[in-house]
Amino acid sequence: MRENLHRFFRAARGAGVHVSPAESIDAMRAVAQVGISDRAVLRDALLLTLAKSQDEKLALGDCFDLFFSQPEPRQDQTEANSEENASQDPDQSPSSGSASEAGEGQPPEGLGPLAQMLLSQDRNAIAAAIASGSGAASLSDIRYSTQRGIFSSRILDAMGLQRLRDDLDALTATNPALAERLRAALDALREAVRDTVSQGLALYAREEAENLRNEILRNAPLARIERRQAAEMRALIRQIARRLRERYSKPRKRQRRGHLDVRRTLRRNAAWGGIPFLTAWKRKHRDRPKIVALCDVSGSVAQVSDFFLLLIHSLHEVVDDVRSFAFSSHLIEVSEVLEKKSPEEAMAEIMSKVGFGSSDYGSSLVDFEKDFMSTLTPRTTVIVLGDARSNNLDPRADILRRISERSKRLVWLNPEGRLAWGFGDSEMPRYATFCTVVRQCTTAQQLERAVSDIVATYQ
Repeated sequence: MRENLHRFFRAARGAGVHVSPAESIDAMRAVAQVGISDRAVLRDALLLTLAKSQDEKLALGDCFDLFFSQPEPRQDQTEANSEENASQDPDQSPSSGSASEAGEGQPPEGLGPLAQMLLSQDRNAIAAAIASGSGAASLSDIRYSTQRGIFSSRILDAMGLQRLRDDLDALTATNPALAERLRAALDALREAVRDTVSQGLALYAREEAENLRNEILRNAPLARIERRQAAEMRALIRQIARRLRERYSKPRKRQRRGHLDVRRTLRRNAAWGGIPFLTAWKRKHRDRPKIVALCDVSGSVAQVSDFFLLLIHSLHEVVDDVRSFAFSSHLIEVSEVLEKKSPEEAMAEIMSKVGFGSSDYGSSLVDFEKDFMSTLTPRTTVIVLGDARSNNLDPRADILRRISERSKRLVWLNPEGRLAWGFGDSEMPRYATFCTVVRQCTTAQQLERAVSDIVATYQ
C-alpha cells in the first residue's frame, strides 16, 4: 500500500494538486490510522490531508476514483462451474465425463501459474497479478499515448506471458478444447491489461501533456492567440504570476548579519567591561525599490493587454512600492484597482475606462508629466508595456527623455517583433534612444523573463 500511495501522490500532482513531502507524510500517517479496508473513509482521509482548496478537492476526488477503480471480481465463478457440471446429462458415459472435467473443470497440473490462474478464472488473483505486473513494468513512468503498446507488453511479460505461450503450444497438441478456452482467457487478459495501461496514461501522463501544452503556449505569439486558447493563456499567465510571487514575495525581510562591527560591539558592552553580551553587525543599506508601470491598453494591443495587466497585478504582490497607470489616448492611475480587486475584476474595470481606444502616446505622456512626474525618484524603475504606435501623432519623446533622466532605469517591453519597429506609425526607434533596456515580449516566455529580471534586481 505504501508504493500505491506514492504512485497516487504522483498522479495527484499531475492532476494539479500541490503535494509537498510534508503533506504526503501527513497523508500516510492518516491512512495508517484509518486503514484501507473502507474505501470511502480512505478517500475522505486523503482529501482532508492533501486538498487545500475546493478546486484541489474536486481534482483530488476525481484522481482518487480513477486511481483506485478496479473491476469487481466475480466471487461466484466456481459455484457457476459446479452448477454447470452438475447439470450435465446423467446418461453421459464416464469416459466423456472425465474428458469434460479435463477440458472445463479444474486446470490440469503442470501448467504455469498464469495459465492456472486464467483457467480457474480467479478475478481477484488476476487483478492482483496485473497490479504486480504494472509495478514491475513501472507503469507510473508512462508519458505518451504512443507508449501504450510498450507498457502492455512489459506488464504481460512480467506476468509470465512466455510460459503461457509454451503452455498453449502444449495444450494445442494434447487438449485442443482446453487450449481454446485458455486462448480466450488470454484475449480477455490482454484487454484488461490495455485498460490498465489506459488508466495509467490518464493518471500519470496528464502532467506531461499539460506541460507540453503550456510549453507550446509559452512560445506562441501573444497577439495571435486564438479565442479558444485565451482561457488557457490566462491560466498560464496566472501560473507565471504565481511563480513570481513565490520566488520574489514581499515578506522577505531577512537581514543578513554580515561582518561583526567591533567598535559598536565594544561601545554597546562598555557596562560589562567589554564582554560582548550584545553584538553589533555591519549591514548594507539597501534603498527601498519603486516601480512605475505604464501599460498601453489601446486597440492595437487589445490582444495582449489582458496578459500585460495580469503581470502588472502580480507586481503589486511582489514589490512593496508599485504605482501603475493605463492609457490609450489619455492616462489614468490604476494602482488602487489592482491592489484591491481580483485580476479579472481589475482588468474589466480598467478596460472599461481607458481600453480599446485609439493610442496616443504623446497625449498620455503629457498626462503623466502633468500629474505624476513627481512620483519619480533616482530609485524608480519605469516600465512601459506597449507597441509604441501613436497613429502618426506627436510622440513627445522629449517627455520620455525627462522621465528617463529622473528615474533609475527605463525599461520598455514591446509585444511586437523587432522587424516591425520603426515601420508605419511605430515610434520605437525614437523612444528606444532614452531607454535603459528594450525587450521584445511577443510570447509569454519572453514576458516572464523580462518581468523576472526586473523584479530580481530588488531582492
